[in-house]
Amino acid sequence: MLRRLKYGYHDESVTGAIRMMNPKTDAGFDLYMVRSFFDVETCQEFVTEMCRSPVGAATVYGRGESGSVDERVRKAARLIPSPKTVERVRQRLLQCREEVGEHFGVSLDSCEEPQFLRYRVGDFFVAHQDGNTGMLLSDREQSRKISVAIFLNRQGEAAETDGYCGGSLAFSDWRNPSRKNLHLSGEAGTLVAFRSETTHEVLPVTHGERYSIASWYR
Repeated sequence: MLRRLKYGYHDESVTGAIRMMNPKTDAGFDLYMVRSFFDVETCQEFVTEMCRSPVGAATVYGRGESGSVDERVRKAARLIPSPKTVERVRQRLLQCREEVGEHFGVSLDSCEEPQFLRYRVGDFFVAHQDGNTGMLLSDREQSRKISVAIFLNRQGEAAETDGYCGGSLAFSDWRNPSRKNLHLSGEAGTLVAFRSETTHEVLPVTHGERYSIASWYR
């Protein structure tokens, strides 16, 4: 069943999830969003496993295929859960590949291995693009068409258990500085997808720990 909202449609027909089918925001950014992509219990399960997982630094990519650590650009931790968990998320992403591709009018073949990320107080990722732009020269990034972020815990304005403050996913348009930026707050289980050439950043976390998953459709 589709239910009309001021910015698009909600579809409540698929496993109880709320799908924001065409959420053109007031700032004009084209996002595809799915609430309850994972339920709250599953998100908590992922976070619990991530807290016990090996930790590495989140890398950035430039002209080559091998990533490098540059905490002036991206300060965060990449956590390595079990292969079973990684594959579980990848398969869930593949299940909605056609819907995502239809929304953006592109053909999607696959998705990269999901990255499980933790941002602590002071962690951030500066404004950047993920791919599909001449500004990025590696084959890895040039083949990216659609970027995906999945929030695993809740962002709030006040400190609360298991939540975090700050750390908004922010969208901007460097070609049009007068365009209003969009700051998207995290809600556990929500997926947001956008074209990989869209400029975006993770603002500094000010309290707690921000857990999320990132991947990219090709």
